[in-house]
Amino acid sequence: MGRRFVVLGLVLGVTLTCLLAVGASAQAIQFGRPDGDDHPYVCLVVFYDEQDQPLWRTTGELISPTVVVTAGHGTFGTAGARVWFLKQIPPSSPGGYPYGGLDAYPGTPYTNLQYRSTPLPGLPGFDYHDVGVVVLDEAAPVTQFASLPEPGVVGSLRPRDPVDLVGYGVNYREPGGGLPPYDQWRWARERYFAPCRVIETRSALAGEFLKLSANPAQGKGGGTFGDSGGPALKAGTDVVLAITAFGTNAPCMGTGYYQRLDIPDILDWIDDFVD
Repeated sequence: MGRRFVVLGLVLGVTLTCLLAVGASAQAIQFGRPDGDDHPYVCLVVFYDEQDQPLWRTTGELISPTVVVTAGHGTFGTAGARVWFLKQIPPSSPGGYPYGGLDAYPGTPYTNLQYRSTPLPGLPGFDYHDVGVVVLDEAAPVTQFASLPEPGVVGSLRPRDPVDLVGYGVNYREPGGGLPPYDQWRWARERYFAPCRVIETRSALAGEFLKLSANPAQGKGGGTFGDSGGPALKAGTDVVLAITAFGTNAPCMGTGYYQRLDIPDILDWIDDFVD
């Protein structure tokens, strides 16, 4: 298609230093504000290999006491996960984040069986059914949950309809120093919120993705690296219309694409874990 697409939300690397350098998301949180206690069901998810070493992180949302929804490109190829429901993530330490600690809730990751990450000509071949879940070993200490949407509801949205974005992605860039674009991002270690607007799309992407503005104009925000899997909520509600999937460039500017959750077979797959 002549465009470069950036999977939003992965933290690349296994050391503590690399874990601070996220690598994928959209941009609502880049120009947002600290979320505080407004969305306690939005959580930070860290994934691990078979040796229990951290691989990367995403954002997720709790939809039942033990089920977290997040991005499929986060769960794919991982052996385990831990989830933090904190509005402020503590400094990294051997006995705490991202290795565990009293605030960490372990779980098992699952990836949608139809998830496709192998690049194919055009889109949505690049990213298809980008949904995963983490089933926690015990109930989370949260009493407020996100809600799944009604089937097909995203199709009724109009351009400029408001959407709320929440996530733990990187917040700002420090250009220069000879660093590649991805390494210029910095993280406030907080859960952030920002309002956003729907952008009309009539392309083949519309059946799979919700397209949102990723510019700070007029008080709007967008998603950044580390927000992958975070919710795009119907404004003023806890209904998750879609989850952060990818952007179109390294600075996370312009537009962001969000995997729709209102697709019937995706809803059925998630419901199987809740049931």
